[in-house]
Amino acid sequence: MDKLKAFETFASAATRGSLSAAARAEGVAPAVIGRRLDALEEHLGVKLLVRTTRRIALTHEGAAFLDDCQRILAEVAGAEASVSAGGVQASGHLRVTAPAGFGRRHVAPLVPGFHAAHPRLRISLNLSDRVVDLAGEGYDCAVRVGDLPDSSLVSIRLADNRRLAVAAPAYLARRGTPRHPRELLQHDCLVLSSDASQTRGWAFRVPRTAQGRAYERTLAGAGTPIERSEEVIHLRPGGPLDCSDGQVLHDWCLAGHGIAWRSTWEVESEIAAGLLVPVLEDFAAPPNGIYAILPHASRHAPLRVRLWVDHLRERFGDPAFWRG
Repeated sequence: MDKLKAFETFASAATRGSLSAAARAEGVAPAVIGRRLDALEEHLGVKLLVRTTRRIALTHEGAAFLDDCQRILAEVAGAEASVSAGGVQASGHLRVTAPAGFGRRHVAPLVPGFHAAHPRLRISLNLSDRVVDLAGEGYDCAVRVGDLPDSSLVSIRLADNRRLAVAAPAYLARRGTPRHPRELLQHDCLVLSSDASQTRGWAFRVPRTAQGRAYERTLAGAGTPIERSEEVIHLRPGGPLDCSDGQVLHDWCLAGHGIAWRSTWEVESEIAAGLLVPVLEDFAAPPNGIYAILPHASRHAPLRVRLWVDHLRERFGDPAFWRG
């Protein structure tokens, strides 16, 4: 039995949650994965996994062994990299997923350069707006934008992302510039259709009302009163045009048909070029984030994944990247 290969197979199956996902990641049949696991359990004399037709679960011994396997594999990868010709070199199959629009614009252009630096890699990029099950579908890393739900997955913040109200100079010259979010009621706003995902509306930070401060004092009870000068509100402006596709709204906004509420990753280059103008900046809501999501702790991730995350962090952390 090739112990190192058996360790890799066990860690892959355990973190991905199924033999089929591990098989897809390695490019072999599920039966091959099953035979490797059988041989490893026989060699160790313990049951590591409880397998069903759809999923697998770790035994108590398997959970403890997984931590050791991931540490050993990470150390082996680091040792190989330290002596490889030309410096740190990654190998294997890197599988990445990202939202369709963001991925096309900001992730896909980074892939060829990363591959050129690590030619022993094979890279698969999946662009989809659905939330991909990383472990179940065999992905190494997801790039996600926005507020993250509570999860057992590991998240690494790569950059801030703001949502801004923007318009073309021609529209503002024709209709004027709103000075307060409530003035959006007098403007043509380009909004996502009701069946799209932007369910809460446009977010703005405004001075907190007296009623809001009194409500917070009530919540505080006998303790120290909560006093905040601002609060985030959500508005649902309207207009003659709406669409379920954000790229269409973006194009309409550039053409001067109205005001849109877009992420900075979509519009920063157009703002820098003067094609779009941010409005209501004084009321912009706090930023959310752009994240790399991993199915397990980054210190246990394969070298290819750690280098990819470093590559994303370096590029996304550069303000010039978003303007370019």
